[in-house]
Amino acid sequence: MKRAIEFYPNVTPQQMFNQGIFGHSYFGVEILEGDRDYPTLFKQCLSDVDPKLYLGEKYSPKSNKFQIRCGKDYKYWTSMNWIHRDDPYGWVEWYIKYNAGRRHSDDNRQIRRWQSFAGRTGRWRSNIYRKIHNTRSWDASPRVQQSLLHWGYKVNRQDYALWLVVNNLQANPIT
Repeated sequence: MKRAIEFYPNVTPQQMFNQGIFGHSYFGVEILEGDRDYPTLFKQCLSDVDPKLYLGEKYSPKSNKFQIRCGKDYKYWTSMNWIHRDDPYGWVEWYIKYNAGRRHSDDNRQIRRWQSFAGRTGRWRSNIYRKIHNTRSWDASPRVQQSLLHWGYKVNRQDYALWLVVNNLQANPIT
């Protein structure tokens, strides 16, 4: 029996945009060549999200949840081959469609990318809990927390407690 790939973001795409990601300019104002799904994507999947939260013409760091600039630009994404032709806007577009029920040949690759970044043993998820533990502050590293939010993950006490157990650490008082 084939084991299912673990994929449990704790923030929906709608919540991500409402909380503030990609400087309110993730989709910009242009339809990228080849994106057949773009016109219906907003109507079906983001109907409860104000378009100002994702269609800005200019990246605005103050619009992000943690009010900082975070992430690489689109040119970098394409140079790293992170973009699939069916989701030319990248991971968040894929996640919006996945969350809406679409299943695609690119699912395993995207889920593995998520696991490596924000999954239970993901590099940046482990990084933020280590920083929270060391600084004794939930405000540790806003840039890492913003990056995790871009990946549908919000830092939380329950996962921090699990991280402590897995790493055989005692809880520090956190402010």
